[in-house]
Amino acid sequence: MKSLSIVVISYFLGIINCLSQNVSFKGKTIQFPSKDEVNITADLYMSTNKKAPYILLCHQALYSRGSYREIAVQLNGMGYNCLAIDQRSGLSAKNIPNETHKAAKNKNKPTKYINALPDIEAALEFLSNDLKATSTILWGSSYSASLALYIASKNSDKLTGVLAFSPGEYFKIKDKTIAEYASAITCPAFITSSKSEAKKLQPIFNNIPSKNKFNFIPETKGFHGSKALWSTKNGNEAYWTAVKQFLRELSN
Repeated sequence: MKSLSIVVISYFLGIINCLSQNVSFKGKTIQFPSKDEVNITADLYMSTNKKAPYILLCHQALYSRGSYREIAVQLNGMGYNCLAIDQRSGLSAKNIPNETHKAAKNKNKPTKYINALPDIEAALEFLSNDLKATSTILWGSSYSASLALYIASKNSDKLTGVLAFSPGEYFKIKDKTIAEYASAITCPAFITSSKSEAKKLQPIFNNIPSKNKFNFIPETKGFHGSKALWSTKNGNEAYWTAVKQFLRELSN
């Protein structure tokens, strides 16, 4: 009887969790194709101003668009529209499965970090062509932060800014490091990480020639990736203060 009770309790807790996810979700789930015809699943969060700047939110390894459900709502409140995508390199976050990963697997496409590049590029094109975004900010976490910096090195004239949470030399692109690509980033750039990661990121930050660049190092131990902003993470307020300051400067 005891084991049966545990099963029943677990079942109802699962239902409650699913319901809470639906109630708390403030966006709209959409799909659009990547460059190799893999369907990208994304959550679109619109503020009260459809013409407001858009922030493209990209998740870290093993995660999904679910990692931004709380963050995107706060950004909406600050006046930004947000698009949080599932990249094909990932699994789940906040009980939200990565649908793009599933779609890529179904088409026998590789799902390593670097393979997510066309997903982010397609999302930027979707913002520009379909949503008619006139101002786009690119935001990456962990491996996608490195991809975001690479994209910024090639498209600084098209981006309002780039935010990179815990970027690193997770891979090389055409035999060049992310620090090398950083030397071509001229748009405003924000880099942060956990305290222990900060020293390793310094070469990337130092190479960015942009006159408007910001490097936030937490006084506490901090966290890896964008999850440092979750309300459940100690010290999230300091990260938010730094992010808000950077975003305010973009609008000046």
